[in-house]
Amino acid sequence: MISAAVALVGCSRPSTLQEVLAEDVLHVITREAPSIYYQGRDGATGYDYELAKRFADELGVELRVRVAEDNTEILSVLSRNYAHIGLAGLSGQPGIAGQYRVLPTGITAQSVVVYHRDHMRPESLEDLTGQTLHLVAESNHEHLIADKDQGFDWQVHPSIDAAGVLARVESGEFAYAVVSSNELELNHVFYPHVKKAFYLGEPEELAWLFPTDQDNTLVNAASEFLDKLKADGTLDQLAERFYGHLDQLNYVGARTFMHHVDNRLPKYEALFQDYASDFGMDWRLLAAIGYQESHWRPNAVSPTGVRGLMMLTRNTASYIGINNRMDAEESIQGGAKYFRMVHRKIPKRIPEPDRTWFALASYNVGFGHLEDARRLTESAGKNPDRWMDVKEFLPLLAQKEWYTKTRFGFARGHEPVLYVQNIRRYYDVLARITERAQPDATPPAEVVSLEPRNPETASDPQSQPDMRASLPPELGMIPPTL
Repeated sequence: MISAAVALVGCSRPSTLQEVLAEDVLHVITREAPSIYYQGRDGATGYDYELAKRFADELGVELRVRVAEDNTEILSVLSRNYAHIGLAGLSGQPGIAGQYRVLPTGITAQSVVVYHRDHMRPESLEDLTGQTLHLVAESNHEHLIADKDQGFDWQVHPSIDAAGVLARVESGEFAYAVVSSNELELNHVFYPHVKKAFYLGEPEELAWLFPTDQDNTLVNAASEFLDKLKADGTLDQLAERFYGHLDQLNYVGARTFMHHVDNRLPKYEALFQDYASDFGMDWRLLAAIGYQESHWRPNAVSPTGVRGLMMLTRNTASYIGINNRMDAEESIQGGAKYFRMVHRKIPKRIPEPDRTWFALASYNVGFGHLEDARRLTESAGKNPDRWMDVKEFLPLLAQKEWYTKTRFGFARGHEPVLYVQNIRRYYDVLARITERAQPDATPPAEVVSLEPRNPETASDPQSQPDMRASLPPELGMIPPTL
């Protein structure tokens, strides 16, 4: 028990754990990365953050997070004993284990050499003679290559993070680089030209770091806590939440989608139609959002903990008056209501369909992050009111050199881009299907309409302008075999 750890310390001076309990605060320093800590749609999240939050709750104290620029700052702060725990995504490698107290956290990673697909695939370091390996500063990789004399160069980049390294390999600026395998897994879907070559060293467990100026009481309490989470399955559950699904953002196969249209959509089609009408939406757009969110599964739970057919967060559901997120009807009603609210925040000067694409991106990543991307777009001399321009800048919110210039910081900016693209495809397919299903009826226009049609249930109808616009014809083409 944690109380026992406190009792073991003599009374001459307070132990580190006693100091934490007396101050009622656990001080943690970290950096923004999808594998560690970031601000998600429902607030702060990330594997290490979730563990730290649970540990603080176990202690009954406040978790106070300081976000550092990079691992260099984290290690500096810990060396001066200005934080209780450092969440840096580092293993207990040589040079770390001797300077800090190290506590493994359950996630294993390995250094992996990656390359651009247009270059030769190396099989070992010997194949990189005359080449340059790129890596971030204060990483798990330097000690694996520092003592190698194989005729290759290596360059450390203190100003960029793993996502920035991968982006440069994707663009061809870097031919070869080294990243952690967990960071590659979390980001690989966004960089299709990046290929895995080979691993360096053996897998190592990532760890929390504690200052050596502390005694053992806090690290022992944390170790005891993590052992409990491992025993009751919580640690595996968190690992599955952040690593098991790895952001199912790729476009699902047309055949799979058509199968779900035949077997799942009929159960909810009337609900989509009713609530889309209530809130002034094209029901096929609402259905497309539902498919992207959950594949029309009312009991779905995402890797970030949102639930239900429309994947509403707890805060969103409470705000819009939804009591049971797992109830399909309530979820669809809530999704329609929330999307209309999000849509109304998008500046009215932005014409359709771009206004709806922006609303979808905001629905996914949050209005603040969308505005950050629009500001970056404008500062680059492009049009912040045009989706085709802004979607180029949203992914930059995942790179430190860019998100540090924004108001709302780190965001997984690739996700809303893929999110909008997928929904546009699903909408177009549903529009074509419904037109074919009613040959004797007047074909519905291929529009994204958010003009309220039921004044009794759609508040302030006069505030909604006409938002009809044809979808671009190139979206969501279905192979002729279907």
